Amino acid sequence: MPDLINHPHYKGKGMEVIEVIQAFGLSCNLGNAVKYILRAGKRGKRYEKIEDLKEAQWYLDNEIQREEKYYEAEKTL
Repeated sequence: MPDLINHPHYKGKGMEVIEVIQAFGLSCNLGNAVKYILRAGKRGKRYEKIEDLKEAQWYLDNEIQREEKYYEAEKTL
């Protein structure tokens, strides 16, 4: 039976998405955004590509909100 958990997912240019995320030390939000961007268009259906891009956008928006909150807090120090 094939291992559905420990097989390559969306490998490109010799690297898996998780290897890229780890190599750049990305946060959870940025790592997930990269994951969805790299997966977009690989599942076959156009609506799935749109879903992946919206998912990436959600994580980017969340990261921006976090960074803005930290920025505002730093300005008060």
